[in-house]
Amino acid sequence: MTAPARLLSEYEDVQPIHRRILAFSFIGWIFDFYDLLLLSFVVASTSLTKDLALSAYDVSVLLGTALAFTAVGGLAAGALADRFGRKPLLMITILVYCVGTLFSGLATGMWTLLASRAITGMGVGGEWAVAHALVGETVPPHVRGRYGSYLQSGAAFARFFATIVGNFLAPWIGWRASFMVSALPALMVVLIRRQMPESDVWLAHRATAAKPAVGYGNLLGQMLGPALRKTTTVAMMVTTFNMAAYWFKTIWLPTYFHQIRGLSLDQSASLLFMDQVGSVVGYVGFGYASDFFGRRPSFTGFSIIKAIGLIMVTLGWGLANGYSPTLFAFMFLVGVGEGNWGCIGPLLNEVFPTSVRAAALGIIYNVSRGVQFLAPVAITFVAARSSFGAGIALAAPFALLAGASVWALPETKGVRLTETERGASAERRTSSSASRDLLERVGELQDAAIVAAPAGDLDADGKTIRRESRGH
Repeated sequence: MTAPARLLSEYEDVQPIHRRILAFSFIGWIFDFYDLLLLSFVVASTSLTKDLALSAYDVSVLLGTALAFTAVGGLAAGALADRFGRKPLLMITILVYCVGTLFSGLATGMWTLLASRAITGMGVGGEWAVAHALVGETVPPHVRGRYGSYLQSGAAFARFFATIVGNFLAPWIGWRASFMVSALPALMVVLIRRQMPESDVWLAHRATAAKPAVGYGNLLGQMLGPALRKTTTVAMMVTTFNMAAYWFKTIWLPTYFHQIRGLSLDQSASLLFMDQVGSVVGYVGFGYASDFFGRRPSFTGFSIIKAIGLIMVTLGWGLANGYSPTLFAFMFLVGVGEGNWGCIGPLLNEVFPTSVRAAALGIIYNVSRGVQFLAPVAITFVAARSSFGAGIALAAPFALLAGASVWALPETKGVRLTETERGASAERRTSSSASRDLLERVGELQDAAIVAAPAGDLDADGKTIRRESRGH
């Protein structure tokens, strides 16, 4: 009898196929996030706002709309990936965000650009969830933290490319051409179709599952049911806090440096580049730390580092001596702290079963990001009453809240995803058994009530009849 083939995640050593899966997911995530960020840079460096007659409020709405629609994309793609597979949805989401970016370059006014950014947001939201589910399900458990961090580090490269294109290429070729060129990653779908395998964990689950999950009601019912309710709530809280810390900093930081602090585009780009260098160091460092020390202590430590850096580049601008080597050091710390994002993908993979994993990744990550549409508006509100720096500094307490709340989740370093599946199934069986016991007990009580009922108190169907009192 032929022994069943090993799952990709059951190999002791990293295989070439693991690196290929990471590479495709990594590249997809880079251009996914790059397309989401690009508008923030071209607004500051090109004539886009003048050409389309956009006010500062219009820009805030455009930035927020893309964020809000990442939630829509995450909801749709995650659920579809749990039903139809990780690979086809990875290809579809890449195509969607590339189409949205192409249409952004063809926009003729506020409303056409708004629709284009909404399409981009949907593709961006879907790609992240599917890519992390695919990588998390296929790599060996002892390197899952590192591979999740490597994948997430694509955000640092995305910011680097957005900085280069937004600050240096866009002023030269124009904002329209910048958006159109940025749609080229759609060509990568051909390679993914030919060389990317499907998640074998998902294939095994589909082969053994009684029936595929159908509809959002089924998925949300599992996520909010007794077995997963606490996990879903806490995971949403951790991700939302960390997302607020990121977006309160990211959206307006180029404008803050250039227009509020009076730095040139070159100086602003240099500071943002230091943030990106720190991010790469942070992602790699966090991956090793989380696989050695555990997810929770590593996440908290990096969150504290991030908060310190954020305070110093905003409210502590004077203490850091403005544009100086000290400020560069604190920007580096901000970037290092961003390495805690390397925890979110592996952690969500490890606490949710295969039946809802991609949906949970998509819903939690992108709903958390979608509500950040309030971030640009909130910063504009605070800036009008205090200072731009004070608005951006709101990111620091959110970072600390994220670092504290992660301790409400279990430590999952090194867990096998098949164990997560068995644990969730056991909890569902326990819940179902408890429900059956309760129904049986109710039935026993009803039978006892019928037996104890006085003669003449039963109707033709055996149901008890309550007699009316004839007293006054």
